[in-house]
Amino acid sequence: MRWHDQIAGKEQETRLPGFTDAVTRKFDAPESLNAKFHEVHAKSALNRVPDASKLPFGWTVNPYRGCAHACTYCAGGDTPILMGDGRTRRLAELRVGDIIYGTERRGTYRHYVRTEVRDHWSSVRPAYSVRLADGTELITSGDHRLLTEQRGWKHVTGRMCGSGQRPYLTTNNSLIGTGRFAPAPVEDRDYRLGYLCGMISGDANLATYHYQRAGRAQATVHRFRLALCDSEALDRTAAYLEHEDIATRRFAFSAATVAHRASSAIRTSARAHVERIGELIRWPDDPSPGWRKGFLAGIFDAEGARSSAIRVANTDPAIISWTRACFRRFGFDVVIEDPGLPNGCRNVRLRGGLKEELRFLHMTDPAITRKRDIEGLALKSNADLRVVSIEPLGRAMRLYDVTTGTGDYIGDGVVHHNCFARPTHEYLGFDAGKDFDEQIVVKVNAPEVLRAEMRRPAWKGEHVALGTNTDPYQWVEKRYGLTRGILEALRDARNPCSVLTKSPLLLRDLDLFLELLEVTEFSACLSIPTLDEKAWRATEPHTPHPRKRLEAVAALNEAGVPTGVLVAPLMPGINDSAEQVEAVVSACREAGAVRIGGQALFLRGATKEVFMGWLQHARPDLVPEYERLYGRKAYLRDEDKRHTEARLRSLTRRSPGAAELALRFQRGAPLQRSGHGVAEPQPAQVSVPARVKQQSLF
Repeated sequence: MRWHDQIAGKEQETRLPGFTDAVTRKFDAPESLNAKFHEVHAKSALNRVPDASKLPFGWTVNPYRGCAHACTYCAGGDTPILMGDGRTRRLAELRVGDIIYGTERRGTYRHYVRTEVRDHWSSVRPAYSVRLADGTELITSGDHRLLTEQRGWKHVTGRMCGSGQRPYLTTNNSLIGTGRFAPAPVEDRDYRLGYLCGMISGDANLATYHYQRAGRAQATVHRFRLALCDSEALDRTAAYLEHEDIATRRFAFSAATVAHRASSAIRTSARAHVERIGELIRWPDDPSPGWRKGFLAGIFDAEGARSSAIRVANTDPAIISWTRACFRRFGFDVVIEDPGLPNGCRNVRLRGGLKEELRFLHMTDPAITRKRDIEGLALKSNADLRVVSIEPLGRAMRLYDVTTGTGDYIGDGVVHHNCFARPTHEYLGFDAGKDFDEQIVVKVNAPEVLRAEMRRPAWKGEHVALGTNTDPYQWVEKRYGLTRGILEALRDARNPCSVLTKSPLLLRDLDLFLELLEVTEFSACLSIPTLDEKAWRATEPHTPHPRKRLEAVAALNEAGVPTGVLVAPLMPGINDSAEQVEAVVSACREAGAVRIGGQALFLRGATKEVFMGWLQHARPDLVPEYERLYGRKAYLRDEDKRHTEARLRSLTRRSPGAAELALRFQRGAPLQRSGHGVAEPQPAQVSVPARVKQQSLF
């Protein structure tokens, strides 16, 4: 990195979750492209490894959050996002912690699942317009990816060959989803009156009673009572009545039983209020669109249900007639169902599947959240989502992106890929494109914080692994030197540690490695999945050449630093052939690797969709096999895993004594070459295990 040419832009105060303060600076340097570095003061440096990870070390340190291998995807801030409560919100208005809908594959289809927004940010980028046959217009960056029916994830723009080669949208593609979301209704007085009419006519007790009292004059009782199990609809009704100066009192109506939920009610017995409510819910002569939307929301909250379809049931012919008329006024296809019940109850059923159900729910906005639930439903729709055009807007715009637990989100009715790895960096580099991350968090005080944490009485000197999340030797390390500072702190504390990286930059710290070995246990490991040039360029773009990594392995071992190789992930049909595995193992032996480990590819969470999207473009011939091997699973079945790893394991078991050799290194003993290579040590003796997260696959 030629940092001597850099120009730091104006510093800007920012707020990043989990950090005490941050300063953003944009560096104008040839290799940094448009990268922005958020220099933060971290509250802690040591990160606890969850027990569920089953790793032989309990702590990690990651001086960087972000990596040059990460991806950047953005969409317009006005894009309506499907929230976990079934409503929509502008992408620009999402916040960390919001619950929205994403998707996951279950068998043949994707299904809607709720997921959490883990991060949210924006950037200014050249904008594109993607228009669909149903009228949907999506504003995105060229790097943004959308889910297609034909070939999985596709970028908005790309090329068939050259440096910009990647799967991209064409007018031959159709997207997956339900299509354009309907705008929410305006909550004006017409809407409120329509809602009150639907809710109270459908489910309330509104009456005036006259009865004769013995020996006394006739009594008159005025009563309004609405009892519901769902407080959301009850709260809305009470609030709308309050708008009309009608006060109600809330009370517990019935307790929960085995068969029924508890319910609450609102009521009033004031004559003026009861008469006023009767006036408010009269059928209008010429209802406005707002009133009709409110009425549909109210009658659905009162008498509606969602199972195989949306239905509104009632015994009153007038209510059934008004419900059907309001549906049809907005172009919905409904039918009247008569199940032949003794009380004459009939249903108004909405046809058209989830596409029309979502249009109804968004356009009318019922209050009851549980009736808007689509968790687990398959993404099946008859919406015409053919791509009609992809056009540059000719200007840069502020675009937004999020990170979610599923790696995607539903924007304006179609499935969008988000940058699932960028802020949390749990799966850095699992991207099929050639994008670079432009937001890198640099914990400038990590070495100092680590020193303070290791001085605490509670710290027991447990093994600390570097490189288990983000690469500690990515190119920004040349400027900041944080990894070196962390290693110095570990050396001074005589704390056992290890490093995993893809970069030969670790040779810079050879002197520190030797100093560590004099006072504690230390080992290094370089990730080298393959030496096959084609496989490397396809699966690990923008990473140092595997041969350079091997040179680093040799140099470190020659100097007396125990260094191994992680041959992972092994990808069936891509880098697991006998010839490929033998080549990398042979080269590792020549480099003096003290251990050689590895394992088969695993595809957890959103990683699977990223990988399968790349596979559909780069190796469509392998798609059926991967669908058979992985299906709905993250890991291969035991028999398939054994088959994939068999060649590597047979080659690395030829020479016993590798664990002992590694221990000699840890004690500072010089290297004694056996000439027969080395074996894979037992898990308990591996400082950097094969189960470590796979970095920079795509």
